[in-house]
Amino acid sequence: MEQAHSGGGDINRSLALMWGHDDRSGTPGPKPRLSLPAIVAQAVTVADAEGLDAVSMRRVAADLGVGTMSLYRYVPGKEELLDLMIEHVSAVPEDARLGDDWRTSMGTLGRAMWELHTTHRWLPLVDQARPLLGPNGLRGLEVALAGLVGTGLSGQEQVGLVRAIDAFAQSAARTHNSAATAEQLTGLSNEEFWKVQEPVFSAAMRSGDFPHLASLVDESFEMEGEQFFELGLRLLLDGAGVLVRGRGGAS
Repeated sequence: MEQAHSGGGDINRSLALMWGHDDRSGTPGPKPRLSLPAIVAQAVTVADAEGLDAVSMRRVAADLGVGTMSLYRYVPGKEELLDLMIEHVSAVPEDARLGDDWRTSMGTLGRAMWELHTTHRWLPLVDQARPLLGPNGLRGLEVALAGLVGTGLSGQEQVGLVRAIDAFAQSAARTHNSAATAEQLTGLSNEEFWKVQEPVFSAAMRSGDFPHLASLVDESFEMEGEQFFELGLRLLLDGAGVLVRGRGGAS
């Protein structure tokens, strides 16, 4: 499928819709049967169940029991709808607080990102190199930065740490999700997949060409999914801890 990315449509319209500056529900005519939140929520439901390719204006309209053209009264097209879907799933509670210290806060942030990207398996497949700045996204960043108060990190370092945690969570979730998808598509479990390769791997280990690999016990290769994510998150936070101590912040 073609790579989906944020900001692929009319950026000004997407931003206006995100910030509530383009509410057309009050236009003259019969009382509308739809609302923008209902449209976005249904699109997310479709993507969660069947993947992003299943989302179209026609499909969402059919699920809501209206004609396709009815949706265009609220959102210009699929590209802008995707922007709104990302904004929708990024919502955080108004009183959200991550923890009592920076490390707890960043750990909570990382696990929330892991859950977000494994619950909405389409999300880590979207290229968000140029994210749109909606209220939910900015609120999430505000909450994350509040967890770094007192660390002594510069603004650039704070934003960099939050981005690093988010990028790792996305990457780990994408690999985890893809493995599950591969099982569904091929009918071959991950265990069966690696079992097929075992004779080749064993012969390679006996060759003497890979002494470091050969010295590892079998369990060395069994870390995956959430266990792998937790290790990577701990390594990230350990590294951040060195930087915080160097800045004289509370460790």
